[in-house]
Amino acid sequence: MNLHSFSAAFLVADVVKVFNPQSPQARAIFDLAIVVIVVMVVIFAVVVGIVMYALLGFPRWREGERDPEQVEGNNTIEIVWTAIPLAIVTILFVLSARTMGISDPPPPPKPDIVVIGHQWWWEARYTNSGAIVANEIHIPVGKAVALRLDSVDVLHEFWVPELARKLTTVPGHPNHLWIQADKPATYLGFCTEFCGTQHAWMHFLLVAEPQEEFQKWEQAQLAPAPPPASENAQKGLALFEQMTCVNCHAIKGTIASATFGPDLTHFASRKQLGAGIVANTPENLRRWLHDPQQVKIGAKMPNFKFTDEQVTQLADYIETLK
Repeated sequence: MNLHSFSAAFLVADVVKVFNPQSPQARAIFDLAIVVIVVMVVIFAVVVGIVMYALLGFPRWREGERDPEQVEGNNTIEIVWTAIPLAIVTILFVLSARTMGISDPPPPPKPDIVVIGHQWWWEARYTNSGAIVANEIHIPVGKAVALRLDSVDVLHEFWVPELARKLTTVPGHPNHLWIQADKPATYLGFCTEFCGTQHAWMHFLLVAEPQEEFQKWEQAQLAPAPPPASENAQKGLALFEQMTCVNCHAIKGTIASATFGPDLTHFASRKQLGAGIVANTPENLRRWLHDPQQVKIGAKMPNFKFTDEQVTQLADYIETLK
């Protein structure tokens, strides 16, 4: 299976999870969808039934068959077939308004997390603590978390199928979303608005965990990067600071403080590399450093043409960023 086929299969498998809601917001949308589907199936069955009755009960192709009784101008029938659709539309409107109230209440003055879409990765900034992460968002279980969604380049669309509705990130025009998880788990999220070459690999993980574990994780994100211990890792840090890496990335505790690319302070603790295109392993990190374009075509990180020795030094250093 090639990468594109794997991506399609991966996406379909996770979109199906929309039928397994794990939050009050997603469950309200799911319940409304079931009601709408049932109503549409009933309407379809009634229409098909009437058509079949007309075809079989009044076969005009037979010589001498009687014509059906004409009901034009029958006030009772006209009132009935006007009242029933009106009642259906009214009921669906009321249920939709109720669902919107559950899934999309007004946002608070200050969001808990600011999520920013980039080509092609996700940044998350925790407003209370100041923690900054990339492609892996943690939230406490059982608590509604207010997100502000933004973008720095083009339209993206934030979606975690099991937890919340889709919402577009628009440059300069923030949107707001409430998200909540009822049970501890790692949920897959992705972009569903075509945004360029690697739109299909703009994934992120949303990790829901107990409050104590979340607080420990959040505090750990605030810590600066530990100084490298091995000689190779020290050379890797020196190389990182000498190259233009510092113009794009930030690592707390070093001279790197740029925000164009993902914050790498705790890179080694993340499960994925390249917004989900590969697992975050030492082997994949070395592949990425050798040539990011071979791993993720169109990625904004250029090929620096590092030597094998330089790749080893950089990888040894970056692997210490936990």
